[in-house]
Amino acid sequence: MQTELIQIFVLLGLVFALLVWGRVRYDLVAFGALIIAAMLGLVPTEKVFSGFGHSAVAIIALVLIVSRGLSSSGAVELVASKLINPERALPLHIAVIATLAAGLSAIINNVAALALLMPLDIEAAKKAKRAAGQTLMPLSFATILGGMVTLIGTPPNIVISEYRRSALGEPFGMFDFAPVGLAVAVTGIAFVALIGWRLLPGRTSILETVKSVEVGRYVAELRIGAQSLEDGMVVEDLYPAANDVDVHILGLVRRGKRMRGLARRVELRPSDFLVVEGEPKAIEAFMGQAKLEFAGSEKHEGGVVAPGLTLLEVIVPDGSRIEGRTARSVSLLSRHAVTLLGVARSGRSFKDRVRLLPIKAGDVLLLLGRQENVTAAADWLGTLPLEGRQTEVVQRSKAGLSIGVFMLAVILAVAGIIPLSVALGGAVIAYVALGLVTGREVYASVEWKVIVLLASLIPLAEAFEHFGGAELIAGQIVTVTEGYPVWVSLVALMIVTMTLSDFLNNVATTLIAAPISMSIAAETGTNPDTYLMAVAVAASCAFLTPIGHKNNTIIMGPGGYKFGDYWRIGLPLEIIVVCVSIPAILIFWPL
Repeated sequence: MQTELIQIFVLLGLVFALLVWGRVRYDLVAFGALIIAAMLGLVPTEKVFSGFGHSAVAIIALVLIVSRGLSSSGAVELVASKLINPERALPLHIAVIATLAAGLSAIINNVAALALLMPLDIEAAKKAKRAAGQTLMPLSFATILGGMVTLIGTPPNIVISEYRRSALGEPFGMFDFAPVGLAVAVTGIAFVALIGWRLLPGRTSILETVKSVEVGRYVAELRIGAQSLEDGMVVEDLYPAANDVDVHILGLVRRGKRMRGLARRVELRPSDFLVVEGEPKAIEAFMGQAKLEFAGSEKHEGGVVAPGLTLLEVIVPDGSRIEGRTARSVSLLSRHAVTLLGVARSGRSFKDRVRLLPIKAGDVLLLLGRQENVTAAADWLGTLPLEGRQTEVVQRSKAGLSIGVFMLAVILAVAGIIPLSVALGGAVIAYVALGLVTGREVYASVEWKVIVLLASLIPLAEAFEHFGGAELIAGQIVTVTEGYPVWVSLVALMIVTMTLSDFLNNVATTLIAAPISMSIAAETGTNPDTYLMAVAVAASCAFLTPIGHKNNTIIMGPGGYKFGDYWRIGLPLEIIVVCVSIPAILIFWPL
């Protein structure tokens, strides 16, 4: 047993070192360690792949798919557009968007929450003429804080809940994390809104970084459909919707000819084309709000709200198949079911119809269609996709349905009628049936690296506990805190877990810290739930580095941050979390 314990410590130490180093993919590190453990006899052969069938793995995968469905419905965008106002004072703006981010993270994956809100925050910063770096880090931290509130908000909560099921026979419920999580989230948001943002450096490179990630403005044509029209509607009636999303209406095309002047008072007819200029996301939002269509929408079942539609930006190099030709002449629509929605030409305007415009090298094209189609069309045309320049077409008419399906799944799980995994699985099936998620997107939504990491580490964590590793570390913590009140060991556990989480994936941290917490509870004769809850909170608190949580990594470029910027507000925030969570845990989960 002593030999095996040494081997498991050495193996896990190697895993931690490689994860901190970051040069090797973390899923490969974990899977490689699992195979080595099996070869050494640390993990029984029949349990090597048991992690892939673990309920925590299934729940995390299903949460990611449900998050995709809620995003595709425009439910989040609808709420955010009503709440975010760039004219607000900066502390108030941070308080509002951070509260929205935290609330959103409580019901969908916090990475998805950041992905939805970050473009809106950058846009608000641009309109307010300030650096996005002043708000992006508070936004990221708010999504992490909000994930602590519910079972499905963050992977550590799911892992802790399922660990409790295996150790004590009953998992944590959907809202068991809420009392402590809410206390921490409210306090944390108050800190980042009132004080935290002031601790960030105000360097000019942050503004330059924001400019570098701005997308180009395209001239596009959107078709007037039957759903777009109301009696007597004229071009001018669409101005408010266009202004809301920063889209300029340039003109009107009727019967293939562009009308002279802006034609503000011209009454709209079906099959007219509106010529607009704007950024891809703005054009997409305007198209959805005004219920406009696009050329070729009839080729997709469901038209403009067909599932799986995406906008892809590509640049035309010398020698491209489309160089010197038009979208119509290369039969882009009929051959690939892809619409050339817009063209950007180095800030220069043009009067030709978009589909009839001879394309030049250096033009940037905005292609619209199903993802597999636009990818194939871009390759066939010989164009080069721009990294990170892809915009999904949101199905705003289904926002209510998506929220209703999700709420029904939560109610069924909370009421104990069906398990959470089954309820979320039913929601995924409903989203596919409603066209909110395509079959391809079901698999594309899942972050498979995290799934492999979790599934590989579960047997390793079980081996760590089986051979006495957790008991040994727990004994050391108890010895160090001997003579002090019992809650001091709780503080020590939280600090150790937080430190690990700042440098390791939070799932890996949770899997190692959970059995340690149970061993401390056993040695001190106290409530194990108290320590499990402390691990759940601490494992989610990765505020000191950009590598501790994916959200911190995502904002690093757009915010213009450096590695050392995170601890400026991260360190006081982690101290606040400990000071708030310990009393809250002792009140709601007493020793």
